[in-house]
Amino acid sequence: MMEKSSIEIFNQNYEEITEKIALAAEKSGRTSSDITLLAATKTVPANVINHAISSGITHIGENRVQEFLQKEPDLTKNVHKHFIGHLQTNKVKDIVGKVELIQSVDSIKLAKVIAEQSIKKGIITEVLAEVNVGLEPSKSGFMPDAVLEAVDQISEIKGISLAGLMAIPPICDNLQKNIQYFDKMYKLFVEIKDKKIYNNIKVLSMGMSDDYETAICCGSNMIRLGTALFGRRNYNI
Repeated sequence: MMEKSSIEIFNQNYEEITEKIALAAEKSGRTSSDITLLAATKTVPANVINHAISSGITHIGENRVQEFLQKEPDLTKNVHKHFIGHLQTNKVKDIVGKVELIQSVDSIKLAKVIAEQSIKKGIITEVLAEVNVGLEPSKSGFMPDAVLEAVDQISEIKGISLAGLMAIPPICDNLQKNIQYFDKMYKLFVEIKDKKIYNNIKVLSMGMSDDYETAICCGSNMIRLGTALFGRRNYNI
């Protein structure tokens, strides 16, 4: 039996995922149009990404600056490009202006560097504040009890526009543990939105290949799927 191609794998997975998104959205009192499916394209070749875009994917996210810069010239233009990986300050100048949203702003220092580069290029870059919702020492992000203060500071920085929150919760062996982290994120998101002093808060980016249905049921409006869409890949590329 011949092994399926990357495009065949995507086609099968995409159809199943869109059905699951619709069901999860319905459970949360919404429709699939309220949920943004972002394709996490780490190690995915440009031709496969372009096929995904032609099939209906509207948002893509890259984890590594160098890989994105290599692929970007070959990518279809009619897609929203995000940066979703850890971003070093010395790489900011290379990515600002090439993506419309940086999801992984994990410090005030990084926010200021993104703002400086954005002002130099005459643009405003949308950003998400990354939250270390599981209090994990190995992960970056603002601690939950520091998020509101961070949001206040980021919202005052010219050159960037805070659009919401992002999180990568701990890997859990229990559904209730997942829900605990997603609920905490949703409450933070609602608290920030309810203040009504941040006029661009719209994105709650949480949920990945193993837990996106639960994340949607808990209020996420953007999920980041890589393996679920494209299958297992060689992450050493």
